[in-house]
Amino acid sequence: MVAFIRRELLSFIITLIASMPASAQASSSQIDALFSKFMGKGEPGCAVLVVKDGKAVYRKGYGVTDLRSLQPIGPETTFRLASLTKQFTATAIMFLVRDGKLGYDDHLTDVFPDFPAYGKGVSIRHLLNHTSGLMDYEDILEKQYAGVAEEKIPQIKDAGVLELLQQQAGTKFAPGTRWDYSNSGYAVLAMVVEKKSGMRFGDFLRERTFSPLGMSNTIAYEKGRNNVKLRAYGHTRTAGRWQETDQSSTSAVLGDGGVYSSLDDLEKWDRALSLRTLFSEKEIAPALTATLAPGGGPLRKPDGTLAPQYGFGWFLDPLQGHRRYSHYGETIGFRTAIQRFPDDHLTVIVLANRADLDAPALAETIGKLYLRTK
Repeated sequence: MVAFIRRELLSFIITLIASMPASAQASSSQIDALFSKFMGKGEPGCAVLVVKDGKAVYRKGYGVTDLRSLQPIGPETTFRLASLTKQFTATAIMFLVRDGKLGYDDHLTDVFPDFPAYGKGVSIRHLLNHTSGLMDYEDILEKQYAGVAEEKIPQIKDAGVLELLQQQAGTKFAPGTRWDYSNSGYAVLAMVVEKKSGMRFGDFLRERTFSPLGMSNTIAYEKGRNNVKLRAYGHTRTAGRWQETDQSSTSAVLGDGGVYSSLDDLEKWDRALSLRTLFSEKEIAPALTATLAPGGGPLRKPDGTLAPQYGFGWFLDPLQGHRRYSHYGETIGFRTAIQRFPDDHLTVIVLANRADLDAPALAETIGKLYLRTK
């Protein structure tokens, strides 16, 4: 069903772009048109931000945060970022490297001496760029709880992911030789942060990134320990009806997708990235450099197909010749995307609390509306 909706949406997007003159300036009405097809009154929706030349030129919310309060979504509304969280996890590791507490080429067994022997071949760099080969913790859980209803499965946390991996016999492939997107790797990175900093992962993020940048409503959410302000809840449409699908058995894992944020706060994050507020050009270079196969050349996935270009928490594949740093997020009830075009001084962010919205496709389409004006 989701695939069908995405095909429908992509077809609509292509038709819309084709109908626009090449010289057209991106306008609010053109962006609104991208969302009007499925943003009904009183339904979950999304928030959209476009930053051009350092200024927000479009900032708007569609739909409601939840079906109980019917609170309209705005730029201050906080969404679960899902995998957009990975850029913040990578940032935490980069701080530890700067502090001299960690090295990119340190291995799992250097950080966790009781980790199985196979951890000797897995480096921090492998975890950051998805070349570790670690087993997927969600696949492990699926086998462990085969036949058990989702609502009956207890939530796992980052420490639990580390424990699961310590029970495994090895990796899926020799670390560094293949690329395979790994939520497991980023959950482990959160535990690396805690071990090397002596702080809770969320506290470290707040102290080193969120507070210095004034991102006051951005947190790594831990139920019973903190609260998400101005929160949007995730939703899925089933049998023609919206259902609140906000939490799953993996929603408490922080390092791979547990940060909540808003357009207002992410605009501050985008500004810090542009101005190199947190890291110098030299310090941030490894995060924005595509990982290569041993001996050079492009990496491949386990099935032999070419892997995307990836750094530390960022996809680095260009768009029609335009340099691009991007990421997407997808978790129960939420879809998110950020696309940054540094040479064009353009950033597009889409945050949605409904599972039928293709955030990456929409963000890319909005990007093209601005890039085609050059």
